[in-house]
Amino acid sequence: MSRTLIVIGLVIIVIGLLWPFLQKLHLGRLPGDILIKRDGFRLYLPLTSSIVISIILSIILWIFRR
Repeated sequence: MSRTLIVIGLVIIVIGLLWPFLQKLHLGRLPGDILIKRDGFRLYLPLTSSIVISIILSIILWIFRR
């Protein structure tokens, strides 16, 4: 369990350091991401971005488990 938490922490740190470069990929602004703006209200549902991130993480984890 502690090893898993350490790995998760390291992944979060790496993502934080790479964030300026990851923003250039336009994740969060893909077709299929829903943004509803109204007076005093904003709802953002990153459906497509979530699916893309899930697929990428699944592939990475599948490769490491082999």
